[in-house]
Amino acid sequence: MAFLVSSFATCACYIPRHVNRTRLYPRTALALLTALNLLNYIDRSVLNAVQPLVQSEFHVNDAQIGRLTTVFLIFYTISAPIMGPLADRYSRRLIIALGAFAWSDCTLLTAITHTYSGLLIRHTLVGIGEASFVTISPTFVADLFPESKRGRVLGVFYMAIPVGFALGYPIGGYFGTHFGWRTPFLIAGIPGFLLATLVLFLPEPERGQFDTLKDTPERGRVLGLARNPAFLAATFGMAMMTFAQGGLLVWMPTFLSRMRGYTLLQANNLFGLIIAADGVVASLAGGWLGDVLLRRTRSAYYLVSAASMGLGIPVMIVALFNRGPAMVPGIAVAGFLLLLNTAPLNAAIINSVGAHIRATAIAVNLFVIHFLGDALSPWIIGKVSDRSSLEAGFISTVVATALSSAILFYGMKFAPPVGAGIDEHSRATES
Repeated sequence: MAFLVSSFATCACYIPRHVNRTRLYPRTALALLTALNLLNYIDRSVLNAVQPLVQSEFHVNDAQIGRLTTVFLIFYTISAPIMGPLADRYSRRLIIALGAFAWSDCTLLTAITHTYSGLLIRHTLVGIGEASFVTISPTFVADLFPESKRGRVLGVFYMAIPVGFALGYPIGGYFGTHFGWRTPFLIAGIPGFLLATLVLFLPEPERGQFDTLKDTPERGRVLGLARNPAFLAATFGMAMMTFAQGGLLVWMPTFLSRMRGYTLLQANNLFGLIIAADGVVASLAGGWLGDVLLRRTRSAYYLVSAASMGLGIPVMIVALFNRGPAMVPGIAVAGFLLLLNTAPLNAAIINSVGAHIRATAIAVNLFVIHFLGDALSPWIIGKVSDRSSLEAGFISTVVATALSSAILFYGMKFAPPVGAGIDEHSRATES
């Protein structure tokens, strides 16, 4: 982690304060924002890794521990619609940096939290801070590269989600079991301050500089989002995906240690390794596949996402309800298929709206996907677990995956005409 941060710091030192907006050193900006996104998700998953230790100290049940994630996502979701309009009017760079400072500070404060109520308050504040980054940074990244490369570029950026989650599990599992559950939060919080400072030196890209589609009432106005079927299909499909992914990410280490005989450290290491490997390969492959198919069909991003979710259903059943040797390979393949859609589905959201309402559209998207998705699933799974078992709780994730696939297959016919001809435009704008 230290090497990564120092590398980005070195690169940032060579960024001039005043540069031509068509040559923004986009790869450096992408690398820095991806590193910050990585820390964002490490911060989130550290708690998942030490949940049994927190439960033991504070004497709370599964529903109460699941409520921590629910509270985080509720305030994260409420904050997103505020951050989006601000980013469409003011400096995205400044809002991203301030949000990173805020969540890093709250992560450090977790080390001095000694009550369950204090953890609830901590999760509230972290949710508000992280909403600024996750709402705004994808629009920043989208304005750095042509439309024909957005799937691959977003594949790099969103690769930080599974890799960050994956790193949080062994960090939390090792340091939590050896030095107490508060120690991993110190390790996860400190690098955020340095990266947030470097973001302040990034030049601001021109909004929509590579967009080829003209705005329409549905694409260019906030109220038009309710009549934009491309946006709605991608958003509701993503909501069901988020329900499944969120519930599995929160409860899988506990499931493996409680139901499958692994120690907590073994469960965190195994699941972290699977998510890291799946995340790198699936995020990059999904973005690349979406971009390649986009030359043939404008519905490519929806198709890749829908197919990956549909194929994941039978594999999830094997992974979650089989106690034999097929379980671990099932978890690995299911994780790959559920993560393959991350880049193309986010590219579909970005391409469904015009540049000048894009941050607001992403804020609306985040509100919907988390309100209907992972704000509910950890608590629901925990509630079912208290009354039955975690296996029973995981049935809801299989149902959500099936709904996601169906919605996205239906949404294919509404995909905007971003496809044929964009390569020529990309070469012209980059020359």
